[in-house]
Amino acid sequence: MISFELTEAGQIYFERCRRIVDEARLAHEQLDDMLAQPSGVLRASLPVDFAVTYLAPLIAEFAGLYPGITFDFDLTPRRVDLVSEPFDVAIRMGESENSQLIARALASLTPHLYASPGYLERSGEPNKPADLDRHECLSILKAGTWTLHDGKRSTAVSVGGRFVLNSVGMSRRLATLDMGIVLMPEEVVAGKLRRIMPQWYGTPMPVYAITETRLLPAKTQRFIEFLRERLGR
Repeated sequence: MISFELTEAGQIYFERCRRIVDEARLAHEQLDDMLAQPSGVLRASLPVDFAVTYLAPLIAEFAGLYPGITFDFDLTPRRVDLVSEPFDVAIRMGESENSQLIARALASLTPHLYASPGYLERSGEPNKPADLDRHECLSILKAGTWTLHDGKRSTAVSVGGRFVLNSVGMSRRLATLDMGIVLMPEEVVAGKLRRIMPQWYGTPMPVYAITETRLLPAKTQRFIEFLRERLGR
């Protein structure tokens, strides 16, 4: 039987290699722990109305799942600069504006038409898109056109009214106060409004998470995965 003995240099080399392997194994185990229970400050930019109306309970649920994460949220209509500002992720609705950033689709929300019972009692209920021309429509950003679909065809309807707003929350609130008709996703409406013209709906609105890079810390990765699962239901 042949046996081998390491030289002194070989023994030193072996011990150092073993330490490197042990350290790599330890680092891997620690990484697994971090991925299982990520920690640190999650800095996110969120759309104001959608966050307050719909994301808040989801964020509370996420916070309960990951007690090691603390949160720094910026709720503002402005488009934050993920390159120059210290945000981990931005949640946005609508089409992505910067192709240099990484956009991950979370969900697609379909807008529907809503009005309050009081408004419908006073002004009557529209039955077809052309009827909207005679109604108060609460437009977001500017008066103009709503594109509606019924699954077979699409039609562009000129809408207008006394109010033009840049806030989904204000538009929704005015609708609950009997001031007009809104076109917005069910997830945002929530409250005292009733859906009208149920066969018609607006153009689906994508919701996505934007990051500067594809390489994400565990806290950000878990947050995005959680929102994709919940919003996609």
